[in-house]
Amino acid sequence: MDLRKIKKLIDLLEESNLAEIEIKEGEESVRLARTPRGGIAVAAPLAHAAAPMHAAPTPSSTDAASGSGHAGASGPDLPDGHVVRAPMVGTFYASPAPDKPPFVTVGQSIRAGETLAIIEAMKMFNPIEADVSGTVLKVMAESGQPIEFDQPLFVIG
Repeated sequence: MDLRKIKKLIDLLEESNLAEIEIKEGEESVRLARTPRGGIAVAAPLAHAAAPMHAAPTPSSTDAASGSGHAGASGPDLPDGHVVRAPMVGTFYASPAPDKPPFVTVGQSIRAGETLAIIEAMKMFNPIEADVSGTVLKVMAESGQPIEFDQPLFVIG
């Protein structure tokens, strides 16, 4: 399912009085539900045959309310700079293959559009590209670990 469609569904959920939306396209399905405390929509792919779900509680998931993309509004553990956040739930991979070097390392200069990592979601590998040019200040996720929607992945200065 296209990430743009999921974002539009989140906007629709936020604008409506609905508590939950579930959409199915073929074998893919997405369920969006409001959380009781903040009304923030969260996208989570539903498990179907041969696609196990991974639960990944992260302490930074409360930082998702900040949409600015800058560390000043995200918390003290992020250095100043542009924060690249996860556009989806999935498994984070820093390199194209286990025996290959990572796409980027701390201190490396990058250009906008350059691949920073990949996220595996629903058996598909999605490249995460830099939306600004600069230097990688911090890598916030570990390769092979599950990540949450809007979780900080990189800080670029």
